[in-house]
Amino acid sequence: MIKEKWLEQGFIDEAIPEGVDVKAEIRRLCKEKNALIMAHYYTEGVIQELADFVGDSLALAQKAASTDADIIVMCGVHFMGETNKILCPEKKILVPDLNASCSLAESCPADEFEKFVKAHPDHTVISYVNTTAATKALTDVVVTSSNAKQIVESLPKETPIIFGPDKNLGHYISEQTGRKMLLWDGACQVHEKFSATKIQQLKSEHPAAKVLVHPECPPAVISLADKVGSTAALLKYSVTDEAQEFIVVTESGILVEMQRLAPHKTFIPAPAEDSDNTCNECEYMKLVTLNKLYNCLKYEWPAIEVEPEMGKKAVKSIHKMLEISKSLGL
Repeated sequence: MIKEKWLEQGFIDEAIPEGVDVKAEIRRLCKEKNALIMAHYYTEGVIQELADFVGDSLALAQKAASTDADIIVMCGVHFMGETNKILCPEKKILVPDLNASCSLAESCPADEFEKFVKAHPDHTVISYVNTTAATKALTDVVVTSSNAKQIVESLPKETPIIFGPDKNLGHYISEQTGRKMLLWDGACQVHEKFSATKIQQLKSEHPAAKVLVHPECPPAVISLADKVGSTAALLKYSVTDEAQEFIVVTESGILVEMQRLAPHKTFIPAPAEDSDNTCNECEYMKLVTLNKLYNCLKYEWPAIEVEPEMGKKAVKSIHKMLEISKSLGL
Protein backbone atom coordinates (compact mmCIF):
# COMPACT_ATOMS: atom_id res chain seq x y z
CA MET A 1 0.00 0.00 0.00
CA ILE A 2 1.27 3.46 -0.92
CA LYS A 3 1.37 5.64 2.18
CA GLU A 4 -0.03 9.16 2.23
CA LYS A 5 3.33 10.40 3.47
CA TRP A 6 5.06 8.98 0.38
CA LEU A 7 2.57 10.67 -1.92
CA GLU A 8 3.10 14.00 -0.18
CA GLN A 9 6.90 13.92 -0.34
CA GLY A 10 7.32 12.11 -3.68
CA PHE A 11 9.69 9.41 -2.45
CA ILE A 12 9.97 6.64 0.14
CA ASP A 13 12.17 7.18 3.19
CA GLU A 14 11.38 4.03 5.17
CA ALA A 15 14.17 3.15 7.59
CA ILE A 16 16.48 0.37 6.43
CA PRO A 17 17.12 -2.23 9.15
CA GLU A 18 20.54 -1.99 10.78
CA GLY A 19 23.06 -4.41 9.37
CA VAL A 20 21.45 -4.68 5.94
CA ASP A 21 23.95 -4.58 3.07
CA VAL A 22 22.00 -2.09 0.98
CA LYS A 23 24.02 -2.58 -2.19
CA ALA A 24 23.73 -6.37 -2.00
CA GLU A 25 19.98 -6.10 -1.32
CA ILE A 26 19.50 -3.85 -4.33
CA ARG A 27 21.22 -6.38 -6.57
CA ARG A 28 19.17 -9.23 -5.03
CA LEU A 29 15.93 -7.33 -5.63
CA CYS A 30 16.92 -6.68 -9.24
CA LYS A 31 17.44 -10.40 -9.83
CA GLU A 32 14.23 -11.35 -8.02
CA LYS A 33 12.08 -8.82 -9.87
CA ASN A 34 13.85 -8.91 -13.26
CA ALA A 35 14.61 -5.23 -12.82
CA LEU A 36 17.15 -3.14 -14.71
CA ILE A 37 18.77 -0.13 -13.07
CA MET A 38 19.76 2.63 -15.50
CA ALA A 39 21.64 5.73 -14.42
CA HIS A 40 22.67 8.97 -16.05
CA TYR A 41 26.27 10.13 -15.84
CA TYR A 42 25.20 13.04 -13.62
CA THR A 43 24.05 10.88 -10.69
CA GLU A 44 26.20 10.17 -7.63
CA GLY A 45 29.10 7.79 -8.05
CA VAL A 46 27.56 5.10 -5.82
CA ILE A 47 24.46 5.03 -8.03
CA GLN A 48 26.53 4.73 -11.21
CA GLU A 49 28.54 1.89 -9.67
CA LEU A 50 25.36 -0.06 -8.83
CA ALA A 51 23.60 0.50 -12.14
CA ASP A 52 23.30 -2.17 -14.81
CA PHE A 53 23.69 0.51 -17.45
CA VAL A 54 25.10 4.05 -17.32
CA GLY A 55 24.81 6.45 -20.23
CA ASP A 56 23.75 9.76 -21.70
CA SER A 57 20.20 10.49 -22.85
CA LEU A 58 20.57 8.83 -26.26
CA ALA A 59 22.11 5.64 -24.86
CA LEU A 60 19.50 5.43 -22.09
CA ALA A 61 16.65 5.73 -24.60
CA GLN A 62 18.23 3.10 -26.85
CA LYS A 63 18.69 0.73 -23.89
CA ALA A 64 15.10 1.23 -22.67
CA ALA A 65 13.79 0.45 -26.14
CA SER A 66 15.67 -2.86 -26.28
CA THR A 67 15.61 -4.32 -22.75
CA ASP A 68 13.58 -7.40 -21.78
CA ALA A 69 13.44 -6.40 -18.09
CA ASP A 70 10.00 -6.27 -16.43
CA ILE A 71 10.95 -3.23 -14.35
CA ILE A 72 13.19 -0.31 -15.27
CA VAL A 73 14.49 1.86 -12.45
CA MET A 74 15.55 5.17 -13.99
CA CYS A 75 18.12 6.90 -11.81
CA GLY A 76 18.06 10.36 -13.28
CA VAL A 77 15.41 13.03 -13.66
CA HIS A 78 11.67 12.81 -14.25
CA PHE A 79 11.62 13.30 -18.03
CA MET A 80 13.96 10.31 -18.39
CA GLY A 81 11.44 8.11 -16.58
CA GLU A 82 8.71 9.47 -18.85
CA THR A 83 10.80 8.70 -21.93
CA ASN A 84 11.19 5.11 -20.73
CA LYS A 85 7.45 4.79 -20.11
CA ILE A 86 6.64 6.21 -23.55
CA LEU A 87 8.99 3.68 -25.16
CA CYS A 88 7.90 0.78 -22.92
CA PRO A 89 4.27 1.38 -21.90
CA GLU A 90 3.86 -2.25 -20.82
CA LYS A 91 6.77 -2.11 -18.36
CA LYS A 92 6.81 -0.73 -14.83
CA ILE A 93 9.03 2.36 -14.79
CA LEU A 94 10.27 3.49 -11.39
CA VAL A 95 12.13 6.63 -10.34
CA PRO A 96 13.63 6.98 -6.84
CA ASP A 97 12.33 10.54 -6.32
CA LEU A 98 9.51 12.29 -8.17
CA ASN A 99 11.02 15.65 -7.18
CA ALA A 100 13.95 15.06 -9.53
CA SER A 101 12.77 17.48 -12.17
CA CYS A 102 14.80 19.25 -14.88
CA SER A 103 15.23 23.01 -15.19
CA LEU A 104 15.46 22.71 -18.97
CA ALA A 105 12.23 20.71 -19.26
CA GLU A 106 10.54 23.19 -16.92
CA SER A 107 11.66 26.08 -19.14
CA CYS A 108 9.34 24.79 -21.87
CA PRO A 109 5.75 24.47 -20.58
CA ALA A 110 3.78 22.42 -23.09
CA ASP A 111 0.86 24.87 -23.30
CA GLU A 112 3.17 27.77 -24.16
CA PHE A 113 5.20 25.67 -26.58
CA GLU A 114 1.98 24.58 -28.31
CA LYS A 115 1.10 28.25 -28.97
CA PHE A 116 4.57 28.79 -30.43
CA VAL A 117 4.26 25.73 -32.67
CA LYS A 118 0.79 26.72 -33.87
CA ALA A 119 2.07 30.20 -34.72
CA HIS A 120 4.54 28.58 -37.17
CA PRO A 121 2.52 25.77 -38.80
CA ASP A 122 4.94 25.21 -41.69
CA HIS A 123 7.88 24.33 -39.42
CA THR A 124 9.31 20.93 -38.50
CA VAL A 125 9.47 20.76 -34.71
CA ILE A 126 12.69 19.43 -33.20
CA SER A 127 12.75 19.07 -29.43
CA TYR A 128 15.66 18.20 -27.20
CA VAL A 129 15.04 15.03 -25.18
CA ASN A 130 15.11 17.15 -21.99
CA THR A 131 11.37 17.83 -22.26
CA THR A 132 8.15 16.52 -20.75
CA ALA A 133 5.98 13.90 -22.45
CA ALA A 134 3.47 16.66 -23.26
CA THR A 135 6.12 18.63 -25.15
CA LYS A 136 7.36 15.53 -26.96
CA ALA A 137 3.77 14.97 -28.11
CA LEU A 138 4.00 18.32 -29.96
CA THR A 139 7.29 17.32 -31.60
CA ASP A 140 8.17 15.81 -34.98
CA VAL A 141 11.55 14.44 -33.95
CA VAL A 142 13.37 14.35 -30.62
CA VAL A 143 17.15 14.87 -30.47
CA THR A 144 19.90 14.54 -27.89
CA SER A 145 23.19 16.41 -27.74
CA SER A 146 24.77 13.28 -29.29
CA ASN A 147 22.71 13.38 -32.47
CA ALA A 148 21.17 16.86 -32.82
CA LYS A 149 23.64 18.07 -35.46
CA GLN A 150 23.28 14.97 -37.62
CA ILE A 151 19.49 14.92 -37.38
CA VAL A 152 19.20 18.60 -38.34
CA GLU A 153 21.55 17.95 -41.27
CA SER A 154 19.44 14.97 -42.35
CA LEU A 155 16.46 17.23 -43.07
CA PRO A 156 16.15 18.91 -46.49
CA LYS A 157 17.92 22.30 -46.48
CA GLU A 158 14.74 24.19 -47.28
CA THR A 159 12.92 22.76 -44.22
CA PRO A 160 11.97 25.52 -41.74
CA ILE A 161 12.76 24.34 -38.20
CA ILE A 162 11.62 25.10 -34.67
CA PHE A 163 14.23 23.98 -32.14
CA GLY A 164 13.43 23.79 -28.46
CA PRO A 165 13.83 24.15 -25.62
CA ASP A 166 17.58 24.78 -25.23
CA LYS A 167 18.60 28.06 -26.88
CA ASN A 168 22.30 27.38 -26.29
CA LEU A 169 22.27 23.96 -27.92
CA GLY A 170 20.08 25.38 -30.71
CA HIS A 171 22.51 28.25 -31.30
CA TYR A 172 25.46 25.84 -31.41
CA ILE A 173 23.72 23.46 -33.83
CA SER A 174 22.67 26.39 -36.00
CA GLU A 175 26.29 27.55 -36.25
CA GLN A 176 27.56 24.02 -36.93
CA THR A 177 25.05 23.28 -39.67
CA GLY A 178 24.47 26.74 -41.13
CA ARG A 179 20.74 26.18 -40.65
CA LYS A 180 18.60 29.06 -39.41
CA MET A 181 16.14 27.84 -36.78
CA LEU A 182 13.48 29.42 -34.59
CA LEU A 183 14.81 28.86 -31.06
CA TRP A 184 12.72 28.46 -27.93
CA ASP A 185 14.12 30.57 -25.07
CA GLY A 186 15.01 27.81 -22.60
CA ALA A 187 18.18 26.76 -20.81
CA CYS A 188 19.67 24.31 -18.30
CA GLN A 189 20.40 26.03 -14.99
CA VAL A 190 23.61 24.03 -14.55
CA HIS A 191 25.17 24.71 -17.96
CA GLU A 192 23.85 28.26 -18.19
CA LYS A 193 25.78 29.23 -15.05
CA PHE A 194 29.28 28.27 -16.13
CA SER A 195 31.62 31.23 -16.15
CA ALA A 196 33.81 32.02 -19.16
CA THR A 197 35.95 34.25 -16.93
CA LYS A 198 36.58 31.50 -14.38
CA ILE A 199 37.33 28.97 -17.11
CA GLN A 200 39.90 31.36 -18.60
CA GLN A 201 41.43 31.66 -15.14
CA LEU A 202 41.62 27.87 -14.87
CA LYS A 203 43.23 27.75 -18.32
CA SER A 204 45.93 30.18 -17.17
CA GLU A 205 46.55 28.02 -14.08
CA HIS A 206 46.60 24.80 -16.13
CA PRO A 207 48.00 25.78 -19.54
CA ALA A 208 48.34 22.16 -20.71
CA ALA A 209 44.73 21.29 -19.89
CA LYS A 210 42.16 20.85 -22.63
CA VAL A 211 38.68 22.28 -22.14
CA LEU A 212 35.71 19.95 -22.56
CA VAL A 213 32.35 21.74 -22.97
CA HIS A 214 28.77 20.53 -23.23
CA PRO A 215 26.77 22.33 -25.97
CA GLU A 216 24.10 23.39 -23.46
CA CYS A 217 26.60 26.03 -22.32
CA PRO A 218 26.39 29.66 -23.50
CA PRO A 219 28.32 30.67 -26.65
CA ALA A 220 31.03 32.53 -24.68
CA VAL A 221 31.87 29.32 -22.81
CA ILE A 222 31.69 27.13 -25.93
CA SER A 223 34.18 29.45 -27.65
CA LEU A 224 36.83 28.37 -25.10
CA ALA A 225 36.44 24.65 -25.82
CA ASP A 226 38.96 22.25 -27.27
CA LYS A 227 36.11 19.74 -27.55
CA VAL A 228 32.34 20.37 -27.60
CA GLY A 229 30.08 17.36 -27.21
CA SER A 230 27.54 15.31 -25.32
CA THR A 231 28.50 13.70 -22.03
CA ALA A 232 29.30 10.47 -23.90
CA ALA A 233 31.41 12.33 -26.48
CA LEU A 234 33.31 14.25 -23.80
CA LEU A 235 33.92 11.02 -21.90
CA LYS A 236 35.31 9.28 -24.98
CA TYR A 237 37.53 12.25 -25.84
CA SER A 238 38.92 12.45 -22.30
CA VAL A 239 39.96 8.79 -22.44
CA THR A 240 41.38 8.68 -25.98
CA ASP A 241 43.03 12.10 -26.28
CA GLU A 242 46.72 12.32 -25.43
CA ALA A 243 46.23 15.26 -23.02
CA GLN A 244 46.75 14.46 -19.35
CA GLU A 245 44.71 17.34 -17.91
CA PHE A 246 41.15 18.40 -18.69
CA ILE A 247 38.91 21.23 -17.54
CA VAL A 248 35.43 19.70 -17.55
CA VAL A 249 32.57 22.09 -18.27
CA THR A 250 29.47 20.03 -17.61
CA GLU A 251 27.75 18.52 -14.57
CA SER A 252 30.39 17.13 -12.25
CA GLY A 253 28.89 13.63 -12.05
CA ILE A 254 30.64 12.74 -15.31
CA LEU A 255 33.99 12.96 -13.51
CA VAL A 256 33.22 9.64 -11.79
CA GLU A 257 33.36 7.75 -15.09
CA MET A 258 36.19 9.86 -16.50
CA GLN A 259 38.36 9.11 -13.48
CA ARG A 260 37.42 5.42 -13.55
CA LEU A 261 38.34 5.01 -17.21
CA ALA A 262 41.45 7.21 -17.08
CA PRO A 263 42.76 7.09 -13.48
CA HIS A 264 46.15 8.43 -14.53
CA LYS A 265 44.68 11.69 -15.84
CA THR A 266 43.61 14.86 -14.03
CA PHE A 267 40.07 16.21 -14.36
CA ILE A 268 39.29 19.71 -13.15
CA PRO A 269 35.59 20.58 -12.71
CA ALA A 270 34.67 24.10 -13.82
CA PRO A 271 32.81 26.30 -11.31
CA ALA A 272 29.65 28.33 -11.79
CA GLU A 273 29.66 32.11 -12.18
CA ASP A 274 28.15 32.70 -8.73
CA SER A 275 30.13 30.06 -6.87
CA ASP A 276 33.61 29.64 -5.45
CA ASN A 277 33.11 25.87 -5.40
CA THR A 278 35.17 23.71 -7.70
CA CYS A 279 32.16 22.10 -9.35
CA ASN A 280 28.71 22.73 -10.73
CA GLU A 281 26.10 20.15 -9.82
CA CYS A 282 22.51 19.40 -10.82
CA GLU A 283 20.53 19.48 -7.60
CA TYR A 284 17.84 17.29 -9.19
CA MET A 285 20.22 14.48 -10.19
CA LYS A 286 21.65 14.46 -6.68
CA LEU A 287 18.19 13.71 -5.22
CA VAL A 288 18.72 10.10 -6.29
CA THR A 289 20.28 8.40 -3.25
CA LEU A 290 21.18 4.84 -2.32
CA ASN A 291 18.39 4.55 0.28
CA LYS A 292 15.77 5.95 -2.09
CA LEU A 293 16.88 3.48 -4.76
CA TYR A 294 16.56 0.59 -2.29
CA ASN A 295 13.09 1.63 -1.12
CA CYS A 296 11.98 2.32 -4.69
CA LEU A 297 12.88 -1.24 -5.71
CA LYS A 298 11.48 -2.83 -2.56
CA TYR A 299 8.07 -1.13 -2.71
CA GLU A 300 7.99 -0.61 -6.52
CA TRP A 301 7.12 3.07 -6.14
CA PRO A 302 7.29 5.90 -7.30
CA ALA A 303 6.07 4.61 -10.66
CA ILE A 304 5.86 6.80 -13.76
CA GLU A 305 2.60 6.95 -15.68
CA VAL A 306 2.00 8.66 -19.02
CA GLU A 307 -1.53 9.17 -20.33
CA PRO A 308 -1.87 6.59 -23.15
CA GLU A 309 -2.99 8.97 -25.89
CA MET A 310 -0.19 11.40 -25.06
CA GLY A 311 2.24 8.51 -25.03
CA LYS A 312 1.15 7.41 -28.51
CA LYS A 313 1.81 10.92 -29.85
CA ALA A 314 5.10 11.37 -28.02
CA VAL A 315 6.54 7.98 -29.00
CA LYS A 316 6.44 8.90 -32.69
CA SER A 317 9.03 11.65 -32.15
CA ILE A 318 11.28 9.34 -30.13
CA HIS A 319 11.00 6.50 -32.63
CA LYS A 320 11.89 8.99 -35.38
CA MET A 321 15.06 9.92 -33.47
CA LEU A 322 16.02 6.28 -32.92
CA GLU A 323 15.31 5.47 -36.57
CA ILE A 324 17.44 8.34 -37.90
CA SER A 325 20.21 7.63 -35.37
CA LYS A 326 20.33 3.99 -36.42
CA SER A 327 20.45 4.90 -40.12
CA LEU A 328 23.34 7.30 -39.43
CA GLY A 329 25.21 4.75 -37.32
CA LEU A 330 24.90 6.75 -34.11
